[in-house]
Amino acid sequence: MGAGHDHGALPAGSTGTAAAAHRVRLRIALGITLSVMVVQIAGGLAADSLALLADAGHMATDGLGLGMALLAIHFANRPSSARRTFGLARAEILAALANCLLLLGVGGYILFEATDRFLHPADTDGGLTLLFGAFSLLANLVSLALLMRGQKESLNVRGAFLEVLADALGSVAVLVSALVIMTTGWQAADPVASLLIGLMIVPRTLRLAREALEVLLEAAPKDVDMAEVRNHILTVPGVEGLHDLHVWTITSGMPVLSAHVVVDQSALDGVGHERILHELQDRLGARFDVEHCTFQLEPRGHAVHEAKLCH
Repeated sequence: MGAGHDHGALPAGSTGTAAAAHRVRLRIALGITLSVMVVQIAGGLAADSLALLADAGHMATDGLGLGMALLAIHFANRPSSARRTFGLARAEILAALANCLLLLGVGGYILFEATDRFLHPADTDGGLTLLFGAFSLLANLVSLALLMRGQKESLNVRGAFLEVLADALGSVAVLVSALVIMTTGWQAADPVASLLIGLMIVPRTLRLAREALEVLLEAAPKDVDMAEVRNHILTVPGVEGLHDLHVWTITSGMPVLSAHVVVDQSALDGVGHERILHELQDRLGARFDVEHCTFQLEPRGHAVHEAKLCH
């Protein structure tokens, strides 16, 4: 039996999961989000703008989502135990999935309210709506800049990033609706903007949910070509075959691999055993950025003696 261990690259200076390095940025984004939410509620009520209130509701959900993301990072980076050998790393994926459910709920509510506003038009103050919408857009752009790097490295941070991005797009819709109302007097621009905000939320949310479910279902990471992994292993001198190859993700930035590697009988002595393990680790760690590799080196014909659960 041989076990190899190779670490992938986390952000510089970080420890634990990929999202841990972006904790401070998430906290700043949370503070900005809650501040903008309060301002938008005041502006929406003053201007009688459903678009502003819809965006404020989305901001409230974003605040809750950012809070969950931070809480998930806290739990995900707690040390492992005898019972939870990978710790609580999956907490970040569960938080991303919970954010999806929140976003879908907010999107549905906004669509419902916008439809009702078409049936019962309101007199929206375009000037006030423009002022508060511009403030919201500026604040969202700051939050997006803070989370831009982290969203490429963590599903958890990406969930927060997508929420803020939807807010920024919503702010643009609010600004456009305010300009239309000010220049043409067409009050329906406000519920139209609200509909656009609701519709912008759904596609990104479904995409994030699919990625989170892929991790929970232990699918191979989308950037890992299983055929290429197999070929890399088989080209190691002394390797004759391969079976029970598995690659999955514990959480963002933590892909793992296990495999049963059939080697030439002469390579099963201490020196050959160590050489093959090191070469497997070096090749896979450098090429595929796998966080943790476990290999079982076995002689030809050993597979037929393994328990059925090993296949």
